[in-house]
Order: sequence, then C-alpha cells, then structure tokens
Amino acid sequence: MLFISPPFGNYLNVPKTTPIKGSFTLEPRPGLFGQIYKTLYFSKENNGWVNKIGLRNKGIDYAIDKYKNSFFPFYRNSVISIAILEENEIDKFVEKIPPEMPLEINVSCPNVEHDLVCKKLGKFLNPERKWCSIKLSPKTSSREIDQYYSEGFRIFHCSNTLPVNDGGLSGPSLIPYTWNLTKTIKQKYSDAIVISGGGIQNIETMKLYESIGADHFSISSVCFNPFRFLSLYTVYCMEY
Repeated sequence: MLFISPPFGNYLNVPKTTPIKGSFTLEPRPGLFGQIYKTLYFSKENNGWVNKIGLRNKGIDYAIDKYKNSFFPFYRNSVISIAILEENEIDKFVEKIPPEMPLEINVSCPNVEHDLVCKKLGKFLNPERKWCSIKLSPKTSSREIDQYYSEGFRIFHCSNTLPVNDGGLSGPSLIPYTWNLTKTIKQKYSDAIVISGGGIQNIETMKLYESIGADHFSISSVCFNPFRFLSLYTVYCMEY
C-alpha cells in the first residue's frame, strides 16, 4: 500500500493510495497558512524541505465530523493522524474518536513546544480499529520501539521529519534513518508491519526499503514536484 502523508495527504486522493490526514490535536491550533509562509523552504544544503509548521490544524472534532459525515467516501478511507500534547488528553481523545476510525499516532513532531506524549497509548488499540500505527521519529531508539511493542502496537511508520535548527527536514536525508528503523523492527519482531517513508523520490528507494522488509510505503515531499510524483506513481501502479 502507498500512503500519502501530511500535508499532502490532507488534499490528495488518487487510486491505489491511502491518504493520512492531520496531525490533529485535541483543540484547534490556528495559523496553518501563516506558518507555511513563514517557515517552509527548500534547503539546498540538505536537498530537502524544511518546515516549522508546528501541528497547525482544526482540531480532532473537525476530523471526526469529516470522518462521520463527509459526502466524499475518500475521507472514510483515510487514516487520521493525531498528536497528543499532554498525558491528560489521552482519555479525552479515546472518548471522542469512533472506535473503528483508522488512526496514526504521531509521537515525533519536532516543531511543537515540547515532546509529544509517547506513553500509555495502548488505550487506542481495540478490535474494532483495524489500523492503529505509531509515527516514529527518525531518531527513535530500540528501547522506545520495545515500549510501543509491549503496549500492543504492531504497525510502525518510519519516519517523521528529522529535527534540524530551523524545524523538521524531509527528503533524502531521511533514508539512512528509515533504513535503520525498518531493519531493526523487522529483524526483531516478525509480526510487525512497517510503513517505510522518507526520501522516496523514485521507485529505487521504494525497492530499497522493500528489500529489508518494508510492508508499505509513504510519500510526501515528492509531491512538491508534480512531474516527479506522477512518474513515481505511474511506476508504482505498474509494479504493485
């Protein structure tokens, strides 16, 4: 499966892909387009995009309403990404979110005031929710992976943007981090499902991740270049 991660997952819906929408916090965090304008730029030095958007979003109530009531079926076929800012928000999220709604729990955004909540997340797992993944930081340790596994998580998304001075870096710089995380998880846990993303600009990188056990793939920054995205997407549709 090919996932389209935020921000492009919020807007794109094409056949043979699954959009990931969000990340949504408990309360709205306004100022999305202002932050994009002020912080998004292409780093020639790192050959990737840098942003400091900081989880600007309309809040989880908006996402739930769209999931339940949207006239567009693609919204119900999406995965909804959430980000938890304080531990006392966990129960509030669990109470609000429909038990069957596919989730990705973002534990790794580098652009918020403090670390996201990354413990006691097993409450989001239930038999009705067939998809519940953890979005890892590129710098996630083996100990942290063990913690998520012990809580019951079996789906891991490798990985989020790389923390740099000006925000979070996406693009080819992520490839060695995603490679190491994917390989570590698949070698240690035979029942784990891994979505590998980061730096996928062509089918060769996708094949590289597949060679070490990636079950699915995710793309995002390649969508900044429509021609490169269409080239990748066309080849993906022919080969998968």
